[in-house]
Amino acid sequence: MTQELDLSDIQGNIIRAYGHFKFTVARYYFLHINKDKSDGARKFVDAVRKLVTTSERWGKEKNRVPRPNVTLNIGFSYYGLKALGLPTRSLAALPSEFHDGMKLRAHILGDEGESDPKHWDKIWKDSNRDSETQVHIWISMNAFFGFESEFDNQFALLQEAIDTSKGGVTLLTGHGPNGDGEFQEAHVLRDRKPGSDPDSVPELLSCEHFGFNDGISNPVFEGQFGPKTEKVRMIGRGKLMPDQTWAPNATGEFLLGHVDESQELPPAARPHDFTRNGTFMVYRKLHQNVKRFKDYVAGQAKTYAKIMSDSKTKIDKDEADVTIRAKMVGRWPNGVPLVVAPTYEDLNQFNEKWKDIEDIALKKLKREDLTEGEKTRQAEYNRILVDFKYNDDIEGFKCPVSAHIRRANTRDMLDPLINTKDAKGSALNMRRRILRRGLPYGEYNPDNPSDGDEQGIIFMAICASLFRQFEFVQQQWIQYGLDFNVGNDTCPVIGKHDKGDKFVIASDPETGKPPYICADLPPFVTTRGGEYFFIPSLTALRMIAMGVVDTT
Repeated sequence: MTQELDLSDIQGNIIRAYGHFKFTVARYYFLHINKDKSDGARKFVDAVRKLVTTSERWGKEKNRVPRPNVTLNIGFSYYGLKALGLPTRSLAALPSEFHDGMKLRAHILGDEGESDPKHWDKIWKDSNRDSETQVHIWISMNAFFGFESEFDNQFALLQEAIDTSKGGVTLLTGHGPNGDGEFQEAHVLRDRKPGSDPDSVPELLSCEHFGFNDGISNPVFEGQFGPKTEKVRMIGRGKLMPDQTWAPNATGEFLLGHVDESQELPPAARPHDFTRNGTFMVYRKLHQNVKRFKDYVAGQAKTYAKIMSDSKTKIDKDEADVTIRAKMVGRWPNGVPLVVAPTYEDLNQFNEKWKDIEDIALKKLKREDLTEGEKTRQAEYNRILVDFKYNDDIEGFKCPVSAHIRRANTRDMLDPLINTKDAKGSALNMRRRILRRGLPYGEYNPDNPSDGDEQGIIFMAICASLFRQFEFVQQQWIQYGLDFNVGNDTCPVIGKHDKGDKFVIASDPETGKPPYICADLPPFVTTRGGEYFFIPSLTALRMIAMGVVDTT
């Protein structure tokens, strides 16, 4: 039986990825706590506490709460907690990487070159220790599809809370390339078909700006869902056990005060109630160079098509183009894993077999009722997208060992006993998982790609240990390749690329085809700002507001 959590004490963005629940637009606000104004800042926290969306289940059933039209959640940087007057003993026990903040960890995260903090948006460049514009508080609002107009009502309540502080907090500006934005907006991408009615609602897309379906295999942990839902969702998203079955991840990997995969409680600051049901969040604004990515792949596709074509097989430019993209990511643009459909021909056969899925998805979008057969069909398709391992593709002939999804979630790939009776499943991976939150930002324009436009992903990762989970994955698996026997090669999609960096697409010797090397990778994704935040429980918010964080 799964663990039962006090969902009314846990902030809602921890349990839910709002974008998957049709909250299609988000706004992120950042505030500064003014010097010697901690009393006023605590009044602000108390006012906002009453607006916070919790993790309580939504619905009309007993013990459920109505779904909000606009959610609201809050987090604090280390210096935000310090400015609120938390006891030194509590602050000192918080992790050192949280003390440092993201900017001081740039050398670990690979934020160099175009990603160097000197190139970040104004709000982040100006967020320096003891400055009057240092980011102390993060506020997020997510609007349910069709209720975007209610942002104004929610912001009015936030403004009332700011007024309550009587100068205790200041709303910061400085978002975007011009440094004049009052908030950072993010949203599910939308595509208006050519010739469509200008007054019609554009089609909602599940992809990011490079055109790939995103956020498919987020981890599932104990207590996150009810028993029935957990049993289904943990497949491919949980941890792989030695007997090759799936189980939910330990709660303590994502929530403080709960047992983690080491059967211990994660290190936390005193008092216990202050950190319990809280967690840490990574906020990163990642700019996508869409034209650079498209042009690079197009150039490689010409060479790839020429090398891989022979008298029996003719590969055209379009097939070569989408194949290279898929090999870099580890999935085809529609989300089908390469392990399931390794070749373009396999993909076409797979899509033909599941061609009804698009119609089912459209019915869901229009909120039409699905038949039991359609529900079963959708569930089977969703499982295929996540229920796979790498034990039959150790060499990376199907999915390159350096592909993005193999780096971000290694599954069973790093098990030294893989394919033996003593296999441990994902034992070396289960302590490195992160909950992905956030949404793309900027307008989707695949027909006229640009590098200069405001476009990318607001990447938010939730984990109990910033160092052991997020920073390890970012430094060791994304920005380095030795665990995958690819030396200094970084992730081909989001890695830091220096001159001469490459990505290797392995080829099965039985095919008679040579491996293909994508040489001189430019940086496709660059950092534009970010910070580490603590996401407290509702209990902790009350303690902060009352000024009673007692370490004894």
